[in-house]
Amino acid sequence: MESRLQYDLITSNMQNVASKVSSTIIYAHMAGLSINTAKMANFIKYDYALYDKEHRKLIGNIRESIDLSQRLQKIDDSYVLVDNTPRGHLGVYHIVIRENIYHEKITTLLERLIFSFFVIYCAIAVIGYYLASMFISPIINERKKLNNFIKDTTHELNTPITAILMSTGKDAQLTEKNMQRINLSAKRISEIYKDLVYLFLQDSNSKTVIKELKIDEIIKEQLDNFDSFAQKKRLAINCNLEATVIKMDRENFVRLFNNLISNAIKYNKIEGFINITLKEKELTIEDSGIGIKKDRLKDIFNRYYRATKEQGGFGIGLNIVYHICTTYDIKIDVQSQENVGTTFKLKFKD
Repeated sequence: MESRLQYDLITSNMQNVASKVSSTIIYAHMAGLSINTAKMANFIKYDYALYDKEHRKLIGNIRESIDLSQRLQKIDDSYVLVDNTPRGHLGVYHIVIRENIYHEKITTLLERLIFSFFVIYCAIAVIGYYLASMFISPIINERKKLNNFIKDTTHELNTPITAILMSTGKDAQLTEKNMQRINLSAKRISEIYKDLVYLFLQDSNSKTVIKELKIDEIIKEQLDNFDSFAQKKRLAINCNLEATVIKMDRENFVRLFNNLISNAIKYNKIEGFINITLKEKELTIEDSGIGIKKDRLKDIFNRYYRATKEQGGFGIGLNIVYHICTTYDIKIDVQSQENVGTTFKLKFKD
């Protein structure tokens, strides 16, 4: 139905043009004028040609051979109309109109469709690439962090193990210095092991016992374990501890405190200081270390993140601290200034 309507519309338009051309030719003949091809071209939007009685082309831009005996025919993709109404005026017997607008429209539409498809395809490709990059980027970053973590862990374990092997080798003497080195290395391996177990096995293997703790006494006990570690840097550790009792698992508090003190020593300066204050259930640990850049403070509690690579470590200590604080509803605040020092404040709930 649609094809028939299209056909009728095309032939009707072509016949109207042919009739107009015929009228123009007859009028020119009667007025003693010649055919004005420029004027004719203004209202003819089709290819056309005028033929004489002998079927010779007089004017026009149709080059194909046309069967003038058929009123309507189709050549390639175009309809051709033959009109005989001039009846010899100005020597014209046949008017041939060839429709090419419909074919041009189809061609133009096809070109636009192809162009639109190409544009849409490019847009989808760009958006797809952007979305893929956006979704894959976190995975790539986590993989890099994990690779760095494995490398750093290997290095962290290798350092104390090497120290122990050197201090207990065949020709090594059991001097006080070697014993101290072995003690420090063994403690370091123990700390790494405990941190890794807590971090990765806490859900399945951790059994917490909540009880009242005199944390001022626990802090003093733990500082004794860090004494030789602090002496290597000739650090002054100043304590102002108020008797304080909180409800918490002992191992978790020890892990929390030791990670903070370990960092305070590790990232401190030679002959620096550490001030530890415990008052009104608020624990403050201030050091004179290398500090943390302001733009990195927001990331220091992320797993595997390291604010600096100047010292050892593999980026899980502060993540453990943050996890413990979250578990026991301990408010933690950190302030730091590069090359000046860092202060951690922990407020225990009543």
